[in-house]
Amino acid sequence: MTDRSLVHIAFYAALIAALGLVPPVAIPLTGGVPITAQTLGVMLAGVMLGPVRGGLAVLLFLFLVALGAPFLSGGRGGWGVFTTPSVGFLIGWPVGAFVAGWIMRATSDMNIFVATAVSAAIGGIVVVYAFGVPGVAIMAGLSLPKAALASVIYIPGDLVKVVLAALITQTVARGLPGAVLSRSSSGANDKMAD
Repeated sequence: MTDRSLVHIAFYAALIAALGLVPPVAIPLTGGVPITAQTLGVMLAGVMLGPVRGGLAVLLFLFLVALGAPFLSGGRGGWGVFTTPSVGFLIGWPVGAFVAGWIMRATSDMNIFVATAVSAAIGGIVVVYAFGVPGVAIMAGLSLPKAALASVIYIPGDLVKVVLAALITQTVARGLPGAVLSRSSSGANDKMAD
């Protein structure tokens, strides 16, 4: 892995942490899993960096949280966060970033706004919820259908994040096309790093 790749990974881990400064909105129906802005960072890591680097950025972020860094929204951190109903979503984040990056790379012939929206929606919502809903069910003592129904409350906010991710990526691609590593020739050259 190149030094440049490491800088990109660290930058997106820091971006996810910075989005944790936005105050969370607790949802009692799902065992207290909060609405946060951090899923936007997960989506952006995947669509901007590609599958492996995007996933590694999220894993770095979660590693720092596990070490006790209070980087999750609301100043949460430490091993304890992995014993809460949020655990499924947290586990789903790196997988979601990987999938978003993979789809972004696979749709390189598509309009960047559309490709980003599709990638972010599948990786950042479908995949993350595939882990998050069972996590809520297990940790909050709910049936899977009840956990799924309770989690529907997050979808409007996540759809807003998908649109924001698409707008941000499209804007960056216009001004600095090489910064969208999932689509740039430098990203393709770094596939060995991925």
